[in-house]
Amino acid sequence: MHYEAYIFDLDGTIYLGDQLLPGAAETIAALRAAGRRTIFLSNNPTKTREQYAKKLSGMGIATPIDDIVNSSFVMVQWLLREAPGATLFVVGEEPLKHDLAAAGFAFSEQAGAIDIVIASFDRTFVYHKLQVAFDAIRKGARLVATNGDRYCPTPAGGEPDAAAVIAAIEACTGARCDPIVGKPSPIMVALIMDLLKLPPERCIMVGDRLETDMRMGIAAGMDTCLVLTGDADRAALAASGLNPTLVLERIDGLLEQR
Repeated sequence: MHYEAYIFDLDGTIYLGDQLLPGAAETIAALRAAGRRTIFLSNNPTKTREQYAKKLSGMGIATPIDDIVNSSFVMVQWLLREAPGATLFVVGEEPLKHDLAAAGFAFSEQAGAIDIVIASFDRTFVYHKLQVAFDAIRKGARLVATNGDRYCPTPAGGEPDAAAVIAAIEACTGARCDPIVGKPSPIMVALIMDLLKLPPERCIMVGDRLETDMRMGIAAGMDTCLVLTGDADRAALAASGLNPTLVLERIDGLLEQR
């Protein structure tokens, strides 16, 4: 336990669906008892930070809101810095809209009034939303996204995620989505580093996904730990060209590292 901060993915790393993964609660408790900082990251914007904190606490991992970063929070911070006062059209679910409204952003479905179209994980995606996004972008709106995940893992297998929404909007408009603020974006990394006040080499990124968790950690200069409890397996790792610092069958293997 020689890192000062442990940055954990959630889905597929700490839990899967509503089930805590083996060893997760014990690992977090042991790290905290040893004085290590634990931060939780998720690309999933279908819950607010408050909802994530409530979920973790209900699983026996009591966590303050300030120790949770998800892609909707990163999007809010990016917009406040880069496009304050922008009028938005959100192809996303209510928790994302809640966070954006709480930060003072206005919404519109009128193409000429929309400055930015936000593509996100949206299980309510319908043709009307695609039409509004199409019209807005053709009128000059910018296309950005919370995350680029192809699917969200579930106990049943998975659900199509934001990449499908991005692809639909890009396909009909010819626009390029930029930025995508969630993992593995350096935008998310910068926010986490500012939160922790630590250099990357004193942190470790722990997650189950190669293209988000591992790629982000490696690019940021952190050590990385791939856990084989979610998306990736050893065959995918071998094909990826990525070299995590650690590869563990279970998250509690972290406690054996010195």
